[in-house]
Amino acid sequence: MSSMLTHAIRHLPASSAWAARACKCLYISSPLAVQPKSKKTLTKSGVKNIVVVEGVRIPFLQSGTTYTDLMPHDLARAALQGLLNRTSVPRDVVDYIVYGTVIQEVKTSNVAREAALGAGFSDKTPAHTVTMACISSNQAMTTGVGMIAAGQCDVVVAGGVELMSDVPIRHSRKMRKTMLTLNRAKTLGQKLSLISKIRPDYFTPELPAVAEFSTSETMGHSADRLAAAFAVSRSEQDEYALRSHTLAKKAQDGGLLLDVVPFKVPGKETVTKDNGIRPSSMEQMGKLKPAFVKPYGTVTAANSSFLTDGASAVLLMSEEKALAMGYKPKAYLRDFVYVSQDPKDQLLLGPTYATPKVLEKAGLTMADIDVFEFHEAFAGQILANLKAMDSDWFAQNYMGRKSKVGSPPLEKFNNWGGSLSLGHPFGATGCRLVITAAHRLRKEGGQYGLVAACAAGGQVTMLRGRARPS
Repeated sequence: MSSMLTHAIRHLPASSAWAARACKCLYISSPLAVQPKSKKTLTKSGVKNIVVVEGVRIPFLQSGTTYTDLMPHDLARAALQGLLNRTSVPRDVVDYIVYGTVIQEVKTSNVAREAALGAGFSDKTPAHTVTMACISSNQAMTTGVGMIAAGQCDVVVAGGVELMSDVPIRHSRKMRKTMLTLNRAKTLGQKLSLISKIRPDYFTPELPAVAEFSTSETMGHSADRLAAAFAVSRSEQDEYALRSHTLAKKAQDGGLLLDVVPFKVPGKETVTKDNGIRPSSMEQMGKLKPAFVKPYGTVTAANSSFLTDGASAVLLMSEEKALAMGYKPKAYLRDFVYVSQDPKDQLLLGPTYATPKVLEKAGLTMADIDVFEFHEAFAGQILANLKAMDSDWFAQNYMGRKSKVGSPPLEKFNNWGGSLSLGHPFGATGCRLVITAAHRLRKEGGQYGLVAACAAGGQVTMLRGRARPS
């Protein structure tokens, strides 16, 4: 299919610039002071309104920097404490805690539980951890949404964490098997016999798998092939990455990244801002060599998200509970959709498939959306999705649709930067996307927001945000 897709996509009508093409999604909406009784309120009969009260994250840092000596639960604990400090929500009010992560630390496999205990939550508060690649914290949030909608909980904290500075490295399988057998040996003779069988290759370590298990291919390779299939040039990717860094720097300097809370790292300084935002130039970016498909690939370190450490947390409540406690919700979580695609040829096309589904569920069109926040794993992945979403041919031949869903206008798209510049701690990114969309809706006076993230599949959430204060 790959070669067929590549040939066909190259003949799609290309727009004059990458700016006309779009990306991935999730839907939220604004808690307006007066909500008209119309289809576009997105309320559902018999289903509770579920709101985002607040969301925070510790600064996202490049791996190997200030967080390098910590453990994942340390970062998650800091995010939880930041959320508690900002909201003053009593710990005993929280019914449940869910966290997402991708590369698990074996000592704290249920990182949600360890972080919650470290943050001072009661040992009677249940907590569990989920994993779903780059949409792990999206899964944590929608798990919380389901619990509240089902009436099981009124207050849920969801979040995500990743520490790429210290990933688990195992002994080889041969060595593990020998060590486990040795542990069961009862006599000195048995132990010496087992030790004598150890060979030098037993000591070769097993690094965490960056590649997809089913395809043995990294996401970088998938992004490079996807960019080639959709004829996304190296210069287009670099231009988009430069846009992300430039907008992130502007947002950081302008105090718009309101979700960031300071973190006093034990034995080190207090970290107050993301450290991966580095606007460069097209000339400097053009000097970098391909990172995955060599020597002719177009995905480089400059137009890819970097390895990142970080954690995030959001406070979700039923609207009734939030208002009773005196909170003004930042946004309504209205709808969400998960999709899953062919892991070989369409691994990163989840947003293209999920976006029209969530819009149809909500009874909206692309024109109704005021704010788009899409996860930027690779510039090539973003731009390929934009092109696919703007193609009638792709919609008809691969999606079973009569026409395209269309592209988000650039002036509404990732206006405060994205994962290419802010960083991408795998499990923590989804919460950043949602709370950023909520803040943008309030700042820009918008009503509907669409958040998208993708990995081995794709996830889209729709929000309705608060109206901008007069």
